Amino acid sequence: MSTETTETTETSANPHIVALSGNPRPGSRTSALAEEVADALAREALPGAAVTTVDLAEFAPEILAPEHPAADAALATLAAARIAVVATPVYKASYTGLLKAFLDLYPANGLLGVVAVPLVVSGGPAHALAGEVHLRPLLVELGATVPTRSLVVTEATLAEPAPVVADWLATAGPALARAAGVTGVAGAEARR
Repeated sequence: MSTETTETTETSANPHIVALSGNPRPGSRTSALAEEVADALAREALPGAAVTTVDLAEFAPEILAPEHPAADAALATLAAARIAVVATPVYKASYTGLLKAFLDLYPANGLLGVVAVPLVVSGGPAHALAGEVHLRPLLVELGATVPTRSLVVTEATLAEPAPVVADWLATAGPALARAAGVTGVAGAEARR
């Protein structure tokens, strides 16, 4: 688990955002994209939010072990987030087994109170619904609130995802801010 943006105490004026990468490759493009989306949320929709990144690849072998202290710490970090960007590449038209194994460690309602953003990296538009059909129901089953459509970034736009993220955020930002209980966000309110 790594942290790259300022860590602060969470308040309703300064929510905590977690970027979770379910890609089994350490330092993947999926992880970088999750960080980029979380940073964009902190800039545009939830100014001043602290961002923490959890890259499951960093402790993947531990997730299925009887003892998993790094996974337990990551579970607590994600459950304490105001907003969680849950990112996965599309594997066999769904999310990765690594992400599923990690999320399976939660009890029922383990993400209750967390506003979740399903983020899917797809090889092409044929898998654009993977986030809606597979990842969203899993997050909702765990108690998370998912107030927006999944963000889908295709392989073709992965090198320059900023326009895709900005377009998505223009629509999703106000709903995410409202769901997270953040009021008075000028940029997000203006886009409504």
